[in-house]
Amino acid sequence: MRDHIELSAGRIDYVDTGGDGPVLVFAHGVPMNETQWRKVVPLLTGCRCILPTLPLGGHRQPMRPGADLTHRGVALLLGELLERLDLTDVTLVLNDWGGGQFLVSEGRAQRVGRMVLVACEAFDNFPPAPAKALAAAARVPGGIWLVVQLMRTRWFRHSPRAYGAMSLRGIPDDVFDDWIAPALRSRAIRRDFAAFAASAPDRATLLAWSERLADFTGPVLVVWAQDDPMMPREHGPRLAALYPAGRLVEIADSSTLVPEDQPERLAEAILDFLEDSA
Repeated sequence: MRDHIELSAGRIDYVDTGGDGPVLVFAHGVPMNETQWRKVVPLLTGCRCILPTLPLGGHRQPMRPGADLTHRGVALLLGELLERLDLTDVTLVLNDWGGGQFLVSEGRAQRVGRMVLVACEAFDNFPPAPAKALAAAARVPGGIWLVVQLMRTRWFRHSPRAYGAMSLRGIPDDVFDDWIAPALRSRAIRRDFAAFAASAPDRATLLAWSERLADFTGPVLVVWAQDDPMMPREHGPRLAALYPAGRLVEIADSSTLVPEDQPERLAEAILDFLEDSA
């Protein structure tokens, strides 16, 4: 059931499956929402899954004017959600957007017990090279409006030179329509989308933040896709080596959206990880 909570930046929607099992908090990509995980969550039997819709362009309610919607700001907002919901020993699951790791570099990961990093941005890959045009458009007045209009086209959704590169299976049109509907109807949502998309720090800052990730000593599962043009193949083993308790699983026949392309294999890897690190 979808619920919501008022945080410092504004109202955040979230889904909580309930239950007494391990708590998993799922972050999503740009401009997606909780349905990015619709194939995986039903397979995680016995887990309590919490899926917030963060202000990455697919959120349904605009944030307050002036809210910090940078990568760092959204990471801190995610940490605020954990605090307000009084969640502890959380398994934080990321895919596509990797900024949730900044909770570690900001010293705000006390409520995170484990992390599952699934084909996500890392090191200086914010945003990935194919998405740099989106970041450039976000800095131009009206640029995000044009991007959202482009997202309505079949070519953009399915071409391997555009958003189609995210999934080998292809994202169903009804799911994609739901992701972009808020930005289509609301200028304030587009304002938030642009604020986030244009906010990636420079390379030196990103690498400095990455050095701090080794401070996280909890178990970390790195799940990397073998057919991903967005996230460099070498970043998987590099991330697993960076975290003191990191381990790597590579998944074939998948692009960035492993929850879309290989949900069963991903769910199996997560459940095995939870059992091993209990």
